[in-house]
Amino acid sequence: MNGILIVDKPAGWTSQDVAAKLRGALHEKRVGHGGTLDPMATGVLPVFVGRATRAVEFFESAEKEYIAALRLGIVTDTQDTEGTVLSQSDATVTREQLEAVLPRFTGVQQQTPPMYSAVKIGGKKLYELARQGKEIERAPRTIEIKALTLLGEDGGDFILRVRCSKGTYIRTLCHDIGRALGCGGCMSRLRRTAAGCFTEAQSIPLDELLTADDPASLLLPTDSLFAALPALTLEQHQEKLCRNGNVIPLRTELRGLCRVYAESGEFLMLGRLERDELRTVKSFFEVN
Repeated sequence: MNGILIVDKPAGWTSQDVAAKLRGALHEKRVGHGGTLDPMATGVLPVFVGRATRAVEFFESAEKEYIAALRLGIVTDTQDTEGTVLSQSDATVTREQLEAVLPRFTGVQQQTPPMYSAVKIGGKKLYELARQGKEIERAPRTIEIKALTLLGEDGGDFILRVRCSKGTYIRTLCHDIGRALGCGGCMSRLRRTAAGCFTEAQSIPLDELLTADDPASLLLPTDSLFAALPALTLEQHQEKLCRNGNVIPLRTELRGLCRVYAESGEFLMLGRLERDELRTVKSFFEVN
């Protein structure tokens, strides 16, 4: 069983919880997720199954898109509404005032990870230290907010659409926006609507996956991750070289990364073409 499940993660589950549950439901040990979502977050969580777990490394740097609810006037220790309130403000912020500060948070910038995060420092996860009441200095990390749009308001919260790079904490973005406005802020809801090439429209609620008669039938093929790359089909003698990990002499105008298939249509590998030679970047065929 090989492929990718696009899970619509429910609130209250960690990404690891989802992977562990699917491991049991699919009776497959090789299951890994493609990017952590906080327990309170919902939405797109690609889960890689079987031989497809070898593709996770190519997904880690994928761009993400979120819909987040920003609650102004409240600062918490977790930077979301599930944490302990540290301060409150009665200041009123208009839509125009919020829109005026959003451009400060677009583009390449430095962001300091929150204490309640899985970032490791000195071998310990920050949230483990935070639960002990400790706060340590964290080095800021380079992130990129590629788009930040105010969509409207809902129940007193402002709704933002965020398109960003790997490693961006939306909780911290909400906290920092609140600080820039002088009233404080935190995140009250979060939904991931896209991860790399996978979208909300493709996602399947976890409970549907767990109760499906044949959850394996819901797997997307591994090569769907590389759909934007050109495809190449090998002849039988070339396929044999590929399966043995050999360099394959090949005259073609293609250059760079490509999807490589057998004549049967089986996805064999992600390859790289240079100087009329095809080399393996990562193989995906089953090894007997």
